[in-house]
This record gives sequence, structure tokens and C-alpha cells, in this order.
Amino acid sequence: MSIPSRRELVIAVLGGVTAVVGSYVAAGYTPAFVIAPIDAQIVAWTPGVIVTYMIENVGEEAHLLHVSLAIITAVGAFGALSFAGRRLGRRVEDPFVGGVVTGVSTWLLATALTGELLYALGPAVSIMVLTIALSLEQPTGEYEPSRRRTLVSLGAVAAFLGTGILGNRFFRGAPLPDAPNSEGSAERLEELRQQSLDTAASDLPGLVSSIEGFYNVDIAELDPELPAEEWSLTLTGEIESERTLTYDELIERDVENRAVSLRCVGEQLNGRKLDTAVWTGTPIRPLIESVDPEGECGCAMLRAEDGYYVQFPIDVLADGFLVWGMNGKQLPTAHGYPVRVLIPGHWGETNVKWLTEIELLEREAEGYWEERGWQGTGPVKTVAKLWDEGITELGDGRVELTGHAYAGTRGIDSVEVSVDGGETWNDADLSESLPDEDVWRQWRYTFESSGTHEAVVRAVDGEGTQQRRAESDPAPTGASGWVSKTIET
Repeated sequence: MSIPSRRELVIAVLGGVTAVVGSYVAAGYTPAFVIAPIDAQIVAWTPGVIVTYMIENVGEEAHLLHVSLAIITAVGAFGALSFAGRRLGRRVEDPFVGGVVTGVSTWLLATALTGELLYALGPAVSIMVLTIALSLEQPTGEYEPSRRRTLVSLGAVAAFLGTGILGNRFFRGAPLPDAPNSEGSAERLEELRQQSLDTAASDLPGLVSSIEGFYNVDIAELDPELPAEEWSLTLTGEIESERTLTYDELIERDVENRAVSLRCVGEQLNGRKLDTAVWTGTPIRPLIESVDPEGECGCAMLRAEDGYYVQFPIDVLADGFLVWGMNGKQLPTAHGYPVRVLIPGHWGETNVKWLTEIELLEREAEGYWEERGWQGTGPVKTVAKLWDEGITELGDGRVELTGHAYAGTRGIDSVEVSVDGGETWNDADLSESLPDEDVWRQWRYTFESSGTHEAVVRAVDGEGTQQRRAESDPAPTGASGWVSKTIET
């Protein structure tokens, strides 16, 4: 086989890009998009030490790296099929044969990746049409596309991509419907808003975060799409008999509207992955008791539609909450639609989204993050946050500091503030303590300011334990330390 020319390589890449674009146009940013399974496999194969490094040093942008690698892989694979198809067409002197072979092989590969026969036609048809168009003979009889035709094809691909992106955004941008049986959530939301402190920090959330602003972290970039009518929760393993609940059966159980905070174990000490919402759902305890767990370890593995899994002691799991609503709206796909679990006082990573199975175990087993060197299940650490939005000069020589403090189910007893680098301390004002057991509190402190101040904040939890001063990185048990900011006025 002769060495491919530069133009052949360019056309092969163009074919690969066209296939990826065609898949996006057909499936959107869903698990049926050919990038999704490649991205998930890259994440699964990445060693734990690299995952930890990326979480601590790169943050959310790490998603862009593995998604980019997935895109490059997909473009290369489909581009190779396009190249082989064009070479075959040249050999048999029939561009249509080359195009059809490229299309069929692309369809087979896309189907193998996604398991979606119909959506796989998107990349297959796209790359077939492009391959045939760029293989047709020129008036001079040359069996190579002209530079002009190549440029026109590039423009067509760009237009194809733009149309697909705009179309998918248009059809997927509809407002969320109200959550089923969430009538009491409006009252809880209003209660939290009324109890939020009146501060000068207009950009800082009060006691409830918006759905749009609520932080979101997943193991892969593309979320599962599971219609409620196709969802079920199965209880399996060491129980008297398996039990399966449909979505309609679940939402008819006893309903509660709870304010619950979530904090990400992978965030830096003063990071922004801490939020609170009012969640609509039903307690897990009656469901667990109904199947009479028999395993010796007294533990269970929670499994999700995206392949994620977390182990919990049954007595901890029993205090959990199966959720289908968020701030009165249907649970967004990114937050686990149709059903997720919330376990009081535990790191956000263990609150499984897209929950589909609770397996009662005979012996303990490691969860997804434990296998990668992280703590797994365990109570959150106490923290008081001071974000930039919480620092406000009031215009009369005073500065207002405000933020949030969180200690899981231990609650927050007080927040102490120093403006001289920790030499002296004063108590901050706190928002009212809410009846919910796993929720943050808001704090506020005002002081006369001139020159430079080193502001330091620390919290004391409901058990009287002060936030740890010693600093630690997020891995493996969550960041710790006192939060400090230099303030110049």
C-alpha cells in the first residue's frame, strides 16, 4: 500500500469529523453520541493516581482533556474507515462502492460503541455522502478532489455542525416541569429564603442555591438518559426475595421535602462545590426493612445507570432519601433524573445519581472511588467558606464578610472570624438553625477597616468541635484547614 498523501490525510480527518458531527446531530449530547462510550472507557482506564492529580490540580477542566482525547480517538477511527473506503473505491474505480463500504463499516462501529442501531445511521450516512462526494471524478478525469471541492466540503461540515448544535440546544432547552407530588416544596423554599441573612453580597446565594448554579460532578462527561417510564429500582442480593419498584410506585410513597446540602470531596478548601436545595423524595428505611436484609456485613452496594457504585452500611443507608425533585422541579438529568439518593452528612460523591439497584451484600466490597484510593463513604469535614463574592466594602469605612458553613448532620454551632491573621477572634452572626439535619448555615461579620487585613474564618460544629486548622489536600478524605483572605481597603 502506498504512503497516503497529505491531501488524503486531510480528507480522512474530514471524514472522521463528519462522522462525529453526524452522530451529534442524530443523538445530541447523550449516551447515544459516539463520543460517550469512548469517553467512559478512557475514564475507566485512567489510573487512580492520575485521577487524583487531575482533581486536585486541574479541577473541572480535566473533563475537557478526556473528552478531547475521546473526540480525537473517534475522529481517528472513523477517519481510518473513510480512508480505507476511498482507497477501495479507487481500486475498483467506483466511488459509490467506496462510499457504501465506508458508510456500512461506520454504522457497524457506531452501533458496537453505542448499542444504538438507529442513531448509528447519523455518522454512517454523513461519512458515506462525504466520501462519495469527494471521490467523484473531476472533468479532467482525475480521481482526486480539487482544492475548491475540499474547501467547500469543509464549509459544509462546519454548517452541518452549527445546525446540529443549534438544533440540539433548541430542542433540549425546555424548562423543567414541576416534580410529581412536590406541593410542599414551595413552602420550604420560601422558608429558607426568609431565613437567609440580609447581606450586601448580592451575588452570594442565601440558604438555597438555584438549580442552574448548583455544582455538578460526574465520573464521565455525558449523563445517562433514562425515561421515568423505563426506570425501576431493584433490591437484590442477601434478602428474602428481590423487589422492584417502578417510578410511579416510588412517587406514591410517603413524600417529604427536605433541605439538604452537598459538598464535593474533591474540592479545594475554599472551593465552590458546596450547595443546598430543597429535594422532594421518600425515605429509604421502609423500603430496606420491607426486604429483610440477611447479609452478615450489614452493608449494601448502590449501583447507577452509568456504572457508578458506592457501598454503605445499611444503618447509614436507611437514613437516606430517594429523590425525584429539586427545588420543586423535576430532577434535572445532570443531577440524576429520574431518581437519585441522598445520604445525610456524607460527601457528595456518595449520593448516587441515576440509581437503579440496591444490592444487599454478604461481604464488604470497595466502591468506585475507594478502588481509586479515596475514602468512599464517610462524614463530611466541618468548613466555613469565605468566597470573593462575600467580601463587600459598605462605603462607610466598614467591610462586610459573609459566607456559608457546613458540618453535615453535626450542624453548625458558631462561626468565628479574625481580621488580624488569627490573633483575636469574634463570633459572626448566623442564620437561624433549620429543622433539617443536613444543611448549611449562613454567617455574616462586619468590621471597621483601613489598610490591609488578613481575614480568617473557622466553624464550630454542633458537637463543639472546632474546624481543623491543619491544611490538607482533597485526597483522600477531603480538604481541611482554616479559610483566609487578604483584604485591602
